[in-house]
Amino acid sequence: MNDLKRNKQKRVKQNRPKQEKQSRDWRKLFHRTLRVCIGVGTGALIASGSVLLAQALFESGYFAVHKIRVEHQARVSEGDIMAASDIQPGDGLFDLDLHLIGRKIEENPWIATAEVERAFPDEVVIRVTERRPEAIVDLGYLYYVDGDGEIFKLLDGSDRLDFPVITGLDRKDMINSPEQVQGRLRRALGLMQMLRQREVFTLEDVSEFYIHPQDGLTLFTTEGGVPVRMGLDGYAFKLQRLERVYSDLKPRLTALKYIDLNVIDRVIVKIDVKRTIG
Repeated sequence: MNDLKRNKQKRVKQNRPKQEKQSRDWRKLFHRTLRVCIGVGTGALIASGSVLLAQALFESGYFAVHKIRVEHQARVSEGDIMAASDIQPGDGLFDLDLHLIGRKIEENPWIATAEVERAFPDEVVIRVTERRPEAIVDLGYLYYVDGDGEIFKLLDGSDRLDFPVITGLDRKDMINSPEQVQGRLRRALGLMQMLRQREVFTLEDVSEFYIHPQDGLTLFTTEGGVPVRMGLDGYAFKLQRLERVYSDLKPRLTALKYIDLNVIDRVIVKIDVKRTIG
């Protein structure tokens, strides 16, 4: 029995594959390790060198502001824009809060937008978009309104008055329903744009645009101050109807009480008896 066990153990050992130990290539491993170390060391040197170089540039004032360039301004002077920016010569370019500087510049009522950019190594560029008044809004005090219906400036003694006047708006509505008020203003401004393109009844024939929340727009003629009821929409067709008869009406404007264009395919003209008798 013992012989059988010994023979079985010999057979099992003989059936197992023999694993030969492979000798390490120490030279190849050494060179590979050396290359890695050199690469890591070189990277560390470059990184530290970059940090030292950047620090030296900052300390030398290389990235300090030496010039401010203002672009696209017309009404507002460069000096006023630079003063609003509060950027001082010698300020570090990377120390500037560009967004905050832009918002400061936009506090000027004539500035719609202000974009501030760094121009390396030592310059700041300020690009502004100025507001353009399209009309004057009467709210007890006179204000400019731009083409987007944005009321942006209280008029002072230096401002021009040769713009169409918009009336009928309420300060309370502006506070409680600003979007609705802006929509009404845009409707009036859109009609102004149409009148600029007309040849018979033009913007020069209108002195005032009265806005009513329910009834819409009423124009007042420059000559005679005659109300022209335009309503809420369909202005292009209504102007066409008016222009067919306006050449006949214009010499008699001072005798008219109103002109109503809100009836389809009609121009209703009301004569002012008091004016006629007078």
